Amino acid sequence: MSDSKENVDVLKMYGEDSTTQRDEFLKKHNLNEKGLTSKQAEINIKKFGLNETKKAKPKKWYNYLLQSLLTPFNCILIGISIILIYTDIYLAIEPSYANIIVIAILVTASTLLDFFESYRSNKAAEKLREIVETTTTVIRDNKEINIPVKNVTLGDIVLLSAGSIIPADLRIIESKDLYVGQASLTGESDNIKKTVELENNQEELDSISDFDNICFMGTNVVSGSAKGVVIKIGDSTYFGKIANTVTSGKEKTAFQKGIESISKLLIRIMIFMIPIVFLINVEKHDIILAFTFAVAIAICITPLLLPVILSSSLSKGAVRMSKKKTIVKKLDSIQNFGAMNIFCTDKTGTLTEDKIVLEKYLNVNGEEDSNILKYAFLNAYLQTGLKSNIDEAVVAKAKTVGIENSLKKYKKIDEIPFDFSRRCLSVAVEIYNKDELITKGAVEEILNICTTFEYKGQTEKLTNEKIENMRKICKNLNEEGFRVVAICKKIITNNKKDFNSTDEKDMTLLGFIGFLDPPKESAKEAIEGLNNAGIRVMVLTGDNVEVTRCVCNKAGINSKEIITGNKIDTLSDVALSRLLKRNNIFAKLSPIQKARIVRVLKQNGNVVGYMGDGINDSPALTNSDVGISVDTAVDIAKETADIILLEKDLNVLLDGVMERKKNICKFNEIYKNGNKLQLWWSSFSNYCKHCTTIFTWNTNSTISRRIIIWLWSNDNSVWQCR
Repeated sequence: MSDSKENVDVLKMYGEDSTTQRDEFLKKHNLNEKGLTSKQAEINIKKFGLNETKKAKPKKWYNYLLQSLLTPFNCILIGISIILIYTDIYLAIEPSYANIIVIAILVTASTLLDFFESYRSNKAAEKLREIVETTTTVIRDNKEINIPVKNVTLGDIVLLSAGSIIPADLRIIESKDLYVGQASLTGESDNIKKTVELENNQEELDSISDFDNICFMGTNVVSGSAKGVVIKIGDSTYFGKIANTVTSGKEKTAFQKGIESISKLLIRIMIFMIPIVFLINVEKHDIILAFTFAVAIAICITPLLLPVILSSSLSKGAVRMSKKKTIVKKLDSIQNFGAMNIFCTDKTGTLTEDKIVLEKYLNVNGEEDSNILKYAFLNAYLQTGLKSNIDEAVVAKAKTVGIENSLKKYKKIDEIPFDFSRRCLSVAVEIYNKDELITKGAVEEILNICTTFEYKGQTEKLTNEKIENMRKICKNLNEEGFRVVAICKKIITNNKKDFNSTDEKDMTLLGFIGFLDPPKESAKEAIEGLNNAGIRVMVLTGDNVEVTRCVCNKAGINSKEIITGNKIDTLSDVALSRLLKRNNIFAKLSPIQKARIVRVLKQNGNVVGYMGDGINDSPALTNSDVGISVDTAVDIAKETADIILLEKDLNVLLDGVMERKKNICKFNEIYKNGNKLQLWWSSFSNYCKHCTTIFTWNTNSTISRRIIIWLWSNDNSVWQCR
């Protein structure tokens, strides 16, 4: 952790709450696990304020006005006017105010135009950002409810699960295999395990990484589940403290760097030309006139309102895109959105309907067996982590066949939450007067932890031959478009009440459940539209090869072969780069592998967009040129994304892209046709500069015309025009 962040005394802030035992902590603060009442929450919000950190104060209108006035080019024009005051008024026999008035009018007009566009574009961006709001789950009035993060207050009981963004500083009171990513605060990529009680010694508490039972605002849950009591909100949090002491500007985008480099180049040219033109003309004209001419020439080649044109275009584009159900969170991302030539996306929800239905529940021989559905239901219904669409489909199927109510009587003992490394989830259940650990997960992972299988009540050893037969069953289902999840169990004989991932071994395989998520009818048309717009579509998914191939074929996405994550790990970046040029479909990828693919694509000079909605997509969203998510995504995905789609549909994305490309095409058409004069004259500043030259050299209009002609001809030199 950087020293600048450590100037916050974390021991003083959290030492007392962290070192106090759980029960003592709750008693001390008069808290209970039922959470606050609505009335208590309202009182606390009035007393302590909203859960918001200090943001940069919105600029007042006069700040925008001053910023628009004091541009480098305006300052030069003002400098010229000061010179003219001296020459045309103070030294002149007959004072002339014409030139000064003209410059004043031009500077005023330029400033006001810049001011109105800048002010309007920023206000438009603020309104668009307000549309997307992050929520969190708390216990109020002994009920679980979702509330905006800003309404979280002291004493609230917050429920955490995989994908959640921690809304405030929390003291953990319940935890189950909770791992938190604190990279946003520490810069360290390692996930930190959080527990109910402090495991480190008090003497070791000198950084936030040492507080095992404190979760910090702005970090995110990687895996596991927990309950936490809000102990600090807003500016009193660690995040709020460092925000007031550390100023860290966000890395500039490629678009911003390009604009900056152009501005610097134009200014360098201007600075270079002033002394040259001045020295050439000083021999034939007096010093003041020669200098004024040099400055006028230098200014004439620079479009003063180019930034205004860009900001105006971006803000108007954002407003138009919002009408296409595309919300722009970061205004600068619009340019990358329109310039995107590679679009990476997950399979589920974008290419498919995202309405998973449980169609198959089969035993180890591929026969329908209601016992498999029963165990799948207990696992899905009793787990309390992040509810996936798979869990919802299992519960819905059990309700349809009429077994839901009969199974609700069974009591959960413990659970092992899902994480992306194990790719499975377990629930310990008291069932039939015995304790059983029920696990569901990816087929290969489940096969690796099973040593036996059960068929018609009989348990047998799981042989290699039997494993191969089961793999064939699953492969056939995959080729038909089914996503297959395996179910296994283990009888608990030692009255154990606390479980972790090490208990997932020596299990008994029960069978498989197959889910169908059909491709969207509109996906193929949308992909064709993206391809026609010059955007290559690539699929990056964690699903298996067979299901991915089936869906992609129906969606019209072709690839020389389907590359898996295991193969990617064996390749260097150079080799991966060659592979990416030939293939569009990648399956069985981890979050880190997705992010690596995006990074390598960018290194090859591509403008990469990535669309994702889960916690596993956040690394790729961060690494992409433009991160795209949907309003139903997990919190961390929405926070990371630059653009939010109000519908999880590629046609919405296509509409947004085409809306942006219209503006780009119009701009390029003007420029490619060689009509530079039309482009530059679209800026009022160009008119200003020409007028400045004319009025400065009003004694010789022929010279003025020659100057303007020279600016666009590139055939003559300045001294030829003299």
